[in-house]
Amino acid sequence: MYKIAVIGTGYVGLVTAACFAEVGNTVWCVDIDKKKIQNLKKGVLPIYEPGLDKLVIHNFKEGRLIFTTDIAEAVKECLMLFVAVGTPPMDDGSSDLSAVFKVASDIGKTMPDYRIIIDKSTVPVGTADQVKSTVLDELKKRKRNIEFDVVSNPEFLKEGDALNDFQRPDRIIIGCDNPRVGELMRVLYHPFNMASDRIMVMDIKSAEMTKYAANCMLATKISFINEIANLCERLGADIEMVRRGIGSDTRIGPYFIYPGAGYGGSCFPKDVQSLICQGDSKGFDTALLKCVEEVNKRQKKVVFSKIASHFKSVRGKTFAVWGLSFKPGTDDMREAASLVLIDDLTKAGAKVRCFDPVAMETGCAALRDTLGARFKQVSLVDEQYKALKGADALVLMTEWKQFRNPDFNRIMELLKQPVIFDGRNQYFPNILKDMGFAYYGIGRS
Repeated sequence: MYKIAVIGTGYVGLVTAACFAEVGNTVWCVDIDKKKIQNLKKGVLPIYEPGLDKLVIHNFKEGRLIFTTDIAEAVKECLMLFVAVGTPPMDDGSSDLSAVFKVASDIGKTMPDYRIIIDKSTVPVGTADQVKSTVLDELKKRKRNIEFDVVSNPEFLKEGDALNDFQRPDRIIIGCDNPRVGELMRVLYHPFNMASDRIMVMDIKSAEMTKYAANCMLATKISFINEIANLCERLGADIEMVRRGIGSDTRIGPYFIYPGAGYGGSCFPKDVQSLICQGDSKGFDTALLKCVEEVNKRQKKVVFSKIASHFKSVRGKTFAVWGLSFKPGTDDMREAASLVLIDDLTKAGAKVRCFDPVAMETGCAALRDTLGARFKQVSLVDEQYKALKGADALVLMTEWKQFRNPDFNRIMELLKQPVIFDGRNQYFPNILKDMGFAYYGIGRS
């Protein structure tokens, strides 16, 4: 059993803490947000992730999860200190590392003896060196010569399936320059590495780069298939046929080649932008990544373009939007395609009626921030079919399971006009057209 501190109780921090606690470790969860810590002690989580609430509540009751705002206490008690604070993008696309360096400074001010500092946050290549320098500066001020190590241990968690990803990982990347620390990390992760050895130990900078390379590769696949989908529309091909055709090739595979309204979330947009900035800082033009980002920005406008083309003018019309979160299985609204669509619709004078099975609260907050005064043109309803009554069209933006096989006869009765814009290619065009719907998908002529 290890004593572990996880500093930052956001998405990555909570999942990491809960999963380590579940296998017997005692984990201090540290956050500067007093209200968040108070809520966690009450079993109220700041995020939605399937199964996470039960895991957190159970391990808190068992005494294996400790929630605190006192980082000094956690640093004093714990050998392994996971840094899991946010690294949001700045205006130029680079990563804001101020929270990471604040944690490193606090550790340097309070560590009593040897500690292992583990970067779990997604940070640019070379950040571990800066964390080390920050800690050394604080130790110098204290006139203390304390040994410590810095490790890169990036997360590879899919929102909506994070517990499974952590407990049954594809790989566990450990970047370190001390073989002893590599072995300690192996022991820590042993409960998740018993079926087969998934641990890969490498140098720190390669570990930091692995995280960015993985997310940027996935983002590239999504932008590529969306580019092909747009071309399919113009050439008379069906992207769903093409997708299956290329996905059967083992060199390509079937994953992350689903066309849609563009990628979003907390990782892909931020990490693509960050790697572009890292290239720029070294005088290297990351031309491909810039295209990936540009294609994605354009793709988020595609659904509105189809709506505008069908109706000519959307002023005064009402649109029912099913799905707000950037993907199913989460309430995360960061960079969600729905925000771009609703922003465009309200700017053009339309009204929007929204439903999401999970992201109503976060969606409401994100729409307020995005739309400002135009938020009055938006209403949020508590049931999916309520969004349809008297609407001029249905727009599917997130492929939640309950939206995949709805009652189309009921949809026909409730809509003012039988029009469906399918931003995630969930429905069968021929069936809907035979029923009398005007149907618009992505990459389907």
